[in-house]
Amino acid sequence: MYKKILILFAVTLFLTSCGSKRESLEIEDAATSKVIASHYSNEPDFKTMSSRMRLNYQDAERSQAVTVSFRMQKDETIWMSAQVLGIPLAKALITRDRVSYFEKIGKTYFDGNYRLLSEWVGTPLDFEKLQNLLMGQAIYDLREDRYVLAESSRGYQLVPANAAGEAIKKMFLIDPQNFKASAQQLGQERENRNVTVTYPKYQNVSGRLIPEEIKIVANEGGTGTNIDISFKSVSFNEDVSFPFEIPSGYDEIVIE
Repeated sequence: MYKKILILFAVTLFLTSCGSKRESLEIEDAATSKVIASHYSNEPDFKTMSSRMRLNYQDAERSQAVTVSFRMQKDETIWMSAQVLGIPLAKALITRDRVSYFEKIGKTYFDGNYRLLSEWVGTPLDFEKLQNLLMGQAIYDLREDRYVLAESSRGYQLVPANAAGEAIKKMFLIDPQNFKASAQQLGQERENRNVTVTYPKYQNVSGRLIPEEIKIVANEGGTGTNIDISFKSVSFNEDVSFPFEIPSGYDEIVIE
């Protein structure tokens, strides 16, 4: 299961070097610019975060629920320790230049830079995409490209202005009440691969608006995987540590 979660996050964190850089916005794009600016003005500001996370995983073969201790130093480190009924199962440490994790049942581990995952997925990855996903921010930086805005009962929908020429199809749905992401969709039609991330509920903790629930649905080659995440007991700007050491005798996971 844990290898699949690692791969799912890799599939989720699409990053392409294609796409045009932002040009000077025309007058008719003022509404789009305002929505995007409001989205980033509501980005939570903090140094550290800790939480209890409930993670439910399901694919065609199995389903499992685990409790996860979650800690983060913004823009630098994400640490997770999973357990079931108080029994430690796995740990992960994700930094700006490295992804490491081990799981105790199969006694396996992965320890490598983003290059290995990028080569496996076929497109570069980075730390910011995972952080944005977890914080309810657009996975891509909306300020770097031109977007077309459409309003509906569901909220503000943003799609790239040059969507027809992009290898990765993107759609971002912004909540008109809090300007946080309510849904994000990424897809690669040629590879028959897509990811949908929805945010059913947000919570206000110490004046910071962050997701309370996140639902991730990934499909690749007709095979689906679901991950439901809930954040509980969230606290900010406390002293946190990131203990992590791969036990001896574990077998390395090789991504081919």
